[in-house]
Amino acid sequence: MKTRMIGKTDLAVTEYSFGTAPLGGLYRACPRDIAMATLDAAWEEGLRYYDTAPWYGFGRAERHVGDFLRDKPKASYVLSTKVGRVMMPVPDDKVPDYGFVDPLPFDARYDYSYDGIMRCVELSYARLGLNRIDILYVHDIGVYTHGAARNAVYLRQLLDSGLKALCELKSSGTIKAFGLGVNEVPVCLDVLGRADLDCILLAGRYTLLDRSAVAQLLPLCERKGTSLVVGGVFNSGILATGPVEGAHFDYMPATPEIAGKVGAMMEAAQQRGLPLAAPALQFPLQHPAVASVLTGTAKPESLRRNMALARMVLPGNIYPAFDPYTLVAPELGIDAIRQ
Repeated sequence: MKTRMIGKTDLAVTEYSFGTAPLGGLYRACPRDIAMATLDAAWEEGLRYYDTAPWYGFGRAERHVGDFLRDKPKASYVLSTKVGRVMMPVPDDKVPDYGFVDPLPFDARYDYSYDGIMRCVELSYARLGLNRIDILYVHDIGVYTHGAARNAVYLRQLLDSGLKALCELKSSGTIKAFGLGVNEVPVCLDVLGRADLDCILLAGRYTLLDRSAVAQLLPLCERKGTSLVVGGVFNSGILATGPVEGAHFDYMPATPEIAGKVGAMMEAAQQRGLPLAAPALQFPLQHPAVASVLTGTAKPESLRRNMALARMVLPGNIYPAFDPYTLVAPELGIDAIRQ
């Protein structure tokens, strides 16, 4: 599989990469044998960049990933995990419900300070059972997760001392790159305006349907030499399933307006003999600032299906037909494309 460089570093990642939130039991249980089979499928398909986080199953995903990679040649893969949530043990009857099925018995304490980030790294090494982490992402900082008041506190922690920890880890060779792992654009602009980042893992904001990153973030990344790793390319599923009953966008039931626009996209894809998921999956890689597209699943067959979509040859100049700003949905149901 082709690779692209992360920022100004010498670290190369495969154009498609594997995200492990589903291996932590996100919304449905993921037994260990299924997790390992899915990781095997990803390796067989040529994916060599694996992203995980303490948050995914409260440590379960990191354990699966570490067990899988432990016997792989160290130079053959890239591994990222995340900081900002310190996982603390809790009694079995106090494990919170944040959408993970059968998580490990922990809860999270947010800490984006120097000490908090260093503690996160130590705990991740222990869960992974590995002595190497290539990329660290500051996880879910921003108003989207914390609200304005709490995020002001956490952003100050990061800017005052957390970034110092990340710079020390990189300068010492402990990690090769660092950045943000978030679901929103504004915090990326805030941090990039005050610091240099190697990369940003951005979920759901540079897709066929949601182009929030286009106006300001992509140009800023190009100017500063910051790479994007794009997750959530199906926007919680609707760009894979189409506007079916119960379809979700951005973790919520899709509105009629969103359903209408996706219906128009699906019609455009069908006119070209394509499943909508193929241009959705390949779209972010059209931009030079994007280093990798992150795909996540807990099913080997879904992983293989996604990679078949990634290999599909698309007609040239196809993407103007999927511009969400030119799609209209008259009467919220009769879909059309304004060419």
